[in-house]
Amino acid sequence: MAEPRSVVPDSIQSAAASPFDQVVFAGGGNRCWWQAGWWDTVAPELGLRPRVIAGISAGAATACMIYTHDSRQVMDYYGAVLAGNLRNAYWGNLLNKQRVFPHYGIYRTALLNIFGEGRLANLQTAPEIRIGVAHIPRWSGPRLAVMAGLVAYNIEKHWLKTLHPRLGRKLGFHPEFVRAQDCGSPEQLADLLLQSSSTPPFTPVLRRDGRPVLDGGMVDNVPVDALDATPGNVLVLVTRLYPRPRRFVLQHGAQRRLYLQPSQRVPISSWDYTQPGAMIGAYELGRRDGETFLRDWPSVMKTELGTAA
Repeated sequence: MAEPRSVVPDSIQSAAASPFDQVVFAGGGNRCWWQAGWWDTVAPELGLRPRVIAGISAGAATACMIYTHDSRQVMDYYGAVLAGNLRNAYWGNLLNKQRVFPHYGIYRTALLNIFGEGRLANLQTAPEIRIGVAHIPRWSGPRLAVMAGLVAYNIEKHWLKTLHPRLGRKLGFHPEFVRAQDCGSPEQLADLLLQSSSTPPFTPVLRRDGRPVLDGGMVDNVPVDALDATPGNVLVLVTRLYPRPRRFVLQHGAQRRLYLQPSQRVPISSWDYTQPGAMIGAYELGRRDGETFLRDWPSVMKTELGTAA
């Protein structure tokens, strides 16, 4: 796989400070490979070094991965592991009471592989990574919460296409954000990321400190609520398409939040563990979109971030 070409003028590459104080990695399962491709292309060129990263589900895992491992090596790992996985559901396992969906076991093993062998220590010099989980409503048990949460999530995702949903909060789901740097072992970080990704039936309902939690996207798949309120530029990397411009800015207090969408639908489903080659396609789309962003960067600084080029 060829290394990304530099498409930024020398004058821009020499810019001193990181242009974004905080970054958001939205969730999206396999679609988050788009974020990895974009980041691997843009971050070295612009010197992206945010102070805080907020992430949900696979977006949080991607944020941790880019500071501890090489994206291409992780894709190679998935390619080898998933080569032997032919289905996303093994219904015959119902007969012997084994797990029907292979995702939880594959994902946990992958996370332990990615953050093992001393790589977890790299997070101590990385930006503060805040990982979101969703606590279920007080009025509900785990099974009812799963059904209610998934209905609300899909209404806002497919029908309302809401950028920052509110139905989950109205139902009583509430967020908690935990620092990746507070995890003392690969097992603790893997458990936290799995809790942030808890999406039955692909995973079991998981518990944190004895309380059931679900995918942080049940509250908001684009976790801007985890950001500090400090002034500055914020970069928000979403993984699905919204009925908005491909690139747009929302003002929030003294912050300018630059939202970036993929240039097209990311060519992989969130929980498809049968097509590892599609992960490469998602990553390559991110790289192409990253190169486009770099070419547009002088204009982005001037017209959208209000900074002189």
